[in-house]
Amino acid sequence: MDDTAPEVPQLREQAFVRLRQLLVDGGLRPGQFVSMPDLVRQLGLPIAPVREAVKRAEALSLVTVVPKRGVFVMDATPETIRHTFDLRAILDQEGARRLALCHDAERVAALHQAHQDVFDAAHGTITPALQQRAKEVDWSMHQTLADALDNPIARDLYAANRDRISILQHARPLLPDRIRPAMAEHLAILDCITAGDANAAADAVRAHYAQTLRWWGLFD
Repeated sequence: MDDTAPEVPQLREQAFVRLRQLLVDGGLRPGQFVSMPDLVRQLGLPIAPVREAVKRAEALSLVTVVPKRGVFVMDATPETIRHTFDLRAILDQEGARRLALCHDAERVAALHQAHQDVFDAAHGTITPALQQRAKEVDWSMHQTLADALDNPIARDLYAANRDRISILQHARPLLPDRIRPAMAEHLAILDCITAGDANAAADAVRAHYAQTLRWWGLFD
């Protein structure tokens, strides 16, 4: 097939989308090794676009290619965890600062209420539905901070890092006991943003980052 044919780039993109989804959904878990023939079967696409998808995923640090053997999914090593969450904290701090100085009050208020609702609900029985809701609310907070950067380059970097975090989280799913503390830490950030205190908002992000590392068993 001619590489200039429309089907080729379309298959490459399709292969990457399927591979990315497999990674972030936990179909391939942190530290797992998969051979290229197995990956081809799982993605249901020809080997050429799958190879291109793997190269693209490797460039984003989602996997590591082992020549003539296959692919390793990024592992949840202490170094990888620290570097990945450190990058998010750096971007979140600036996002929080900017949001505190100029923000959509209605959007921030809605986000605050969503966190408060999950915080209150988590005082009782933690159901799978509540865990899923907590995860959605958590991500909405971080996405809001990313959007506040108003920088397409930073937004792409943030999105790629979010995929890394999604993969890592399959190594240690969110525990019920972490929901209320995480919501409380986010509420503290949102309170500072609402008050227009940029420095306090950045400090609250750093405090959240420290607690996140502790939850992963890492300490500053």
